[in-house]
Amino acid sequence: MISFEDFVMGDGSPIYLQIIRHIKQGIAAGTIGHQEEVPSRRALSALLGVNPNTIQKAYHMLEEEGIIVSRSGAKSYTDVDEEIVERIRRELLAGDTQVWVDAMKRMGVPREEALRLAAQVWEKGQDG
Repeated sequence: MISFEDFVMGDGSPIYLQIIRHIKQGIAAGTIGHQEEVPSRRALSALLGVNPNTIQKAYHMLEEEGIIVSRSGAKSYTDVDEEIVERIRRELLAGDTQVWVDAMKRMGVPREEALRLAAQVWEKGQDG
């Protein structure tokens, strides 16, 4: 079953988008695989303390993307293959990179300096 133990609300985006991102990050990281059970709408609503309609909206969007499969009266499961995992990974990387690039541009950081900084942070992260 997909875990929401490490889920933390509060990045300023709507909760349903945070739930979608949590699941997609797990898929991209390999911690959520194919045919993994998704918590019921009611259970996740109670766990997170949010309206069940919020959970329904997140699940509906994931269903539209072909990431989860739900059947009336039955449990919901992930439905991901390598192609979907790669698509999600590219989507998340592009979005996160765009946020970083936009921040660098707003601060007036030249491209070369931003890339140097990224390389320094990357190397520092490898040691820790």
